[in-house]
Amino acid sequence: MTVTIALEPPRQPGVLRLLELSDAYAASLYPAESNHMVDISTLEGADTSFFVARRGNDILGCGALVESGDGTAEIKRMFVDQEARGLKLGKRLMEVIVNRARELNLFAIRLETGIHQPQAIGLYKANGFVEIEAFGSYSPDPLSIFMEMRLS
Repeated sequence: MTVTIALEPPRQPGVLRLLELSDAYAASLYPAESNHMVDISTLEGADTSFFVARRGNDILGCGALVESGDGTAEIKRMFVDQEARGLKLGKRLMEVIVNRARELNLFAIRLETGIHQPQAIGLYKANGFVEIEAFGSYSPDPLSIFMEMRLS
């Protein structure tokens, strides 16, 4: 069965389950003060594009693009269920999110990820993200890596 990725509302059982898995995973790697998760209400905001990867009724991954209001946006809550790893969903979600940023005429996409997530860091670097200083409301954190992709 084909995996599809589409804009969907985040408040649905399969997504909430994924967000709980994401929270638990982050909590296993980092102390609370180094976890910079956004809540479901942020994901439902008018300035947020929320994408869901699914195969049939099964939700396998998700990711959000949250506009900052200054021509940039931040990737938040990108996560793929462990059962779906190896399907290249991270790469596919990234392509969809970048295309959405281009549709919105943004000039840059930013993100924060943790130093203990080499697969995520590798995915972002492979897609053209480079390390930057802390941005927005973030403070420097030795457990965080801040990245940006400039869009032309």
